[in-house]
Amino acid sequence: MDAIGLAAALCRRFEGFYSHPYLCPAGVPTIGYGATFYEDGTRVTLKDAPIARERAEVLLRWQIQRRFLPAVMRQCPGADSLPRVAALIDFAFNLGEGNLAASTLRRKVNAREWDDAAAQHLRWNKAGGRVLAGLTRRCRARADMTES
Repeated sequence: MDAIGLAAALCRRFEGFYSHPYLCPAGVPTIGYGATFYEDGTRVTLKDAPIARERAEVLLRWQIQRRFLPAVMRQCPGADSLPRVAALIDFAFNLGEGNLAASTLRRKVNAREWDDAAAQHLRWNKAGGRVLAGLTRRCRARADMTES
């Protein structure tokens, strides 16, 4: 499996599938497997039509391949394995490219300080200022993929 497939599996596992638009814990309109926008750049709204699981899969893989993988490769050239790249893709997918760019996680990855990088994943377990159990599990999964 490649980094895109690993990242997609991680996203599917923690996002779950929702055919109808909903507000994520951070209050952002979302659909499918955590998509907040479509291929044309249009943001998801709560008035959007439902989508099928197959459409959600296409949208998920498109976002990873076109947006999040390039961002990770550009920002984290120190990522040296498929699991580490996939964990960083999931981080960017879940928390945004800007948070990755500004993070200590990125600095630790590029310094190849893997245990410290894994610990940094665990710091990103809050949404709306509160710790979420599901997000904590997701952070642990990313940390496990990052450790040396």
